[in-house]
Amino acid sequence: MSRDPDWLADLERYHLRRPFLKEQSIWAIWVYRWGRRIEAKPPGLARKLQNALYWPLFRLTETAFGISLPRGARIGPGLRIWHFGNIFVNEQAVIGAGCTLRQGVTIGNRHAGGPSPVIGDDVEFGAYAQVLGGIRLGDGCKIGAMSVVLHDVPAGATVVGAPARVVSTAVKIDEV
Repeated sequence: MSRDPDWLADLERYHLRRPFLKEQSIWAIWVYRWGRRIEAKPPGLARKLQNALYWPLFRLTETAFGISLPRGARIGPGLRIWHFGNIFVNEQAVIGAGCTLRQGVTIGNRHAGGPSPVIGDDVEFGAYAQVLGGIRLGDGCKIGAMSVVLHDVPAGATVVGAPARVVSTAVKIDEV
């Protein structure tokens, strides 16, 4: 557990001395990271036994905390979840490093078997934001609370609304 750099980056974002006692979301992130480590192991008895423990723990965490982070999703290091509950990530979603999720966020497809979002680094999701379909969110985006994002979002942009629209974009220093 302590040798997983992604997990260590997740812990670092919590800025707490004992996050397991203070933040329910860290449990879901730990189960996710553990599941990814199991998948990386070679097939064999050890992997089978760990899988037998993983699945009930995943379901328990998903049910108790309302956070579904299936190990099939690819989530970069430094994930931070504020205000746990009602967070669902599709198993085919890709989430970059340093992203922040708040309660009620859904990252998924628009129909069964459809494509899922690809999210850049350092993206922030407001409460109850929905990001759906085979879209791309650029690095440093901010997704406003209760926004429904159905189209690509450029890097550094802030989007709000249902459907979401760009309300501001980052200005590069060399453009000033």
